Amino acid sequence: MDAPALRPLAVGEVLDVAIKIYRAHFLTLVKTVLVVVAPLQVLTVLVQVSSRPSPEQLTTVGPNGQPQVHFGAFRTVIAGTFVVVVLSFAVSQLAAAASFKAVSTAYLGETPSWRASLRFAVSKLHSLLWLALMSITLAVLALFLCIVPGVYLWGSWLVASPVLLFEGVRGRRALGRSRMLVRGRWWPTVAATLVGLILASVVTGVVTALVAGISLSGGGSDTVAKDALRVVAGSIGSAVTTPFTAAVVAVIYFDLRVRKEGFDLQLLADRIGVEPTTPMPAYLPPPPPVERPGDQPPFWPPPPGWRPTAPRPPDPPAGG
Repeated sequence: MDAPALRPLAVGEVLDVAIKIYRAHFLTLVKTVLVVVAPLQVLTVLVQVSSRPSPEQLTTVGPNGQPQVHFGAFRTVIAGTFVVVVLSFAVSQLAAAASFKAVSTAYLGETPSWRASLRFAVSKLHSLLWLALMSITLAVLALFLCIVPGVYLWGSWLVASPVLLFEGVRGRRALGRSRMLVRGRWWPTVAATLVGLILASVVTGVVTALVAGISLSGGGSDTVAKDALRVVAGSIGSAVTTPFTAAVVAVIYFDLRVRKEGFDLQLLADRIGVEPTTPMPAYLPPPPPVERPGDQPPFWPPPPGWRPTAPRPPDPPAGG
């Protein structure tokens, strides 16, 4: 079947579509991220515990009464921190890529699979890591040279990962392609992304506060219990927020391509290897207008909970 054409979305509609996808496939999206994030959280705690020195290992009192610093213990802490940072960076890219794949499948009206999403992400991981390192390095350099260019590049490269995943464009060409798509839509793109990040941060803050409350209610002295709670909080926070952020960025990417290239669902399906069968009504073109305004939503996609008004009874015949 021919996939329906898409139409440009306003900033509020972008967020609305992302929320619809996120709610409709919440469990699958959470599972997609949790499968890779939970082992990382456990490994992170194990590395931190094994490299965490005691105060006696860091400093001792010498024969003359002066404190002596043992740099070997500091090197162990630095090495453990480096391992955690590298693993976290790789896993975050993997989780985001898997979320992009699941969201794009849902965008076609299909049911995403966490296994298929992870396989797709793993096949692109090396290119994603190189792209992320390149974009972060260049943006940070620009930020140090002057704040405005760094912020501009960050906004221009927001859809570089979807470009790589769905178009097969890598490295600097992916950054250039993202900048081209965002050109002329920089402010709406950044606004939608920032709102999504703020919503995700609120959820993360709530999870962190709950874990902190549980830790304090338990006395707060058991280090092992604190580490276990940190694993739970980190896993839940990432599993809940990563898919939502990916959904917002993915919908922004689709919207940019609709605006500039007449992007349709069939092209997306060809890129990710999915055959669209029953597209979601939220992405179909609006139906033709009718005479009674109450039968049409105020905008398209319809707002959550909108229902058409009841049909008006026919007018009585003249002279009746």
